[in-house]
Amino acid sequence: MKKLYAALFLATLFLIAPKAQAEKNWSDQAELSYVKTSGNSDTSTLSFKNELKNKYSDQLSSTWKLAALSAQNDGSRTAERFSTELRGDYLFSERFYSYLNLGWLKDTFAGIDTRLYAGPGAGYKLLAGPKHLLSAEVGLNYVSEDYTNDTKEDFFSGRLFGKYEFAINDTNKFSQSLEYLHNFEASKDYNVISETALSSALNSKFSLKVSYTVNYDHMPVPDTLKHTDTILATALVANF
Repeated sequence: MKKLYAALFLATLFLIAPKAQAEKNWSDQAELSYVKTSGNSDTSTLSFKNELKNKYSDQLSSTWKLAALSAQNDGSRTAERFSTELRGDYLFSERFYSYLNLGWLKDTFAGIDTRLYAGPGAGYKLLAGPKHLLSAEVGLNYVSEDYTNDTKEDFFSGRLFGKYEFAINDTNKFSQSLEYLHNFEASKDYNVISETALSSALNSKFSLKVSYTVNYDHMPVPDTLKHTDTILATALVANF
């Protein structure tokens, strides 16, 4: 699994790098993070993320995200999470836009064998930079979930999302995002996902990123699972 993640990261770098100087209508950001400890405990955590953006016109663009996370403790796997999302955006004005997304998630340690979701939404850029960026989104998803306890649920979910970015200077950037997902079929079923990140550019292509992610599930399935998962990561980021 480690070799697979490393190969994905390196393949992204070497396939895209020769074209980086050419005029293009796309951009790519790849992240790789690996932590290993030994001694009294033997642990390892490896994560990979990639975000590919394409711009087809001044109004129309798309984003494709991939993410994978694997963790082991003394030879036993303690976390494994895979996800992908494809999203299209249409810009009506400088600040107002709409989107349509389609996604898949597998997180067996959080009780989710398979999650499929799709739906539309709209967003507004409250702050458009260059130093401060703030956007807010509202959306509706149809969700189909298969759980690790052999149960299944289909439902409509509401989505609220906000993200703030602050360019501290030419090389350092802070960001904070918050996402709220609500199950319309069960009023007490909701998720809250927060990511706080600080990135520092090493050069024009590479940067270091420290992030802290909190994923809170108010009604996990099965209900014996913990409500909160957290991830503290330091990653090497490549931008093309």
